[in-house]
Amino acid sequence: MSIYDIEVHNIDGTPTSLAAFRNQVLLIVNVASKCGFTPQYRGLEQLYRQYHAKGFAVLGFPCNQFGLQEPGDGAEIKSFCTLNYDISFPLFAKIEVNGRKAHPLFEHLKSAQPGILGTQSIKWNFTKFLIDRQGKVIKRYAPTDTPESIAKDIETLL
Repeated sequence: MSIYDIEVHNIDGTPTSLAAFRNQVLLIVNVASKCGFTPQYRGLEQLYRQYHAKGFAVLGFPCNQFGLQEPGDGAEIKSFCTLNYDISFPLFAKIEVNGRKAHPLFEHLKSAQPGILGTQSIKWNFTKFLIDRQGKVIKRYAPTDTPESIAKDIETLL
């Protein structure tokens, strides 16, 4: 299965797929508005603005599974991101990344790039996955890995 075949919903709830991002380098991130890592939105937006014209996109997937740090609905999440971080990269509907109801996208990402010691579960908000232009999952980054620290890997794929 390719990530381009997986159905997702945009932040407004409209069904779509990742096919619109074919041939782009992607950074897929599970995000949250009330997390200690939430200020990473600033760095993610900076990466998006810096590399978007070269075929790069950040895709944010809100998740409320870690400390209930994303309690809002799509409209509240979108408003928070716009007002506080001037986010222009695509945001998608809130999903689960672990457990029985884990979204197929994150099941695919976790399978392709397991965590430390081969664990597949996502440990916290702001886990990041770098995808090449062919849709291959290249690398997984921990929540503590800042967006700025990922720039060199993005440049290599562009």
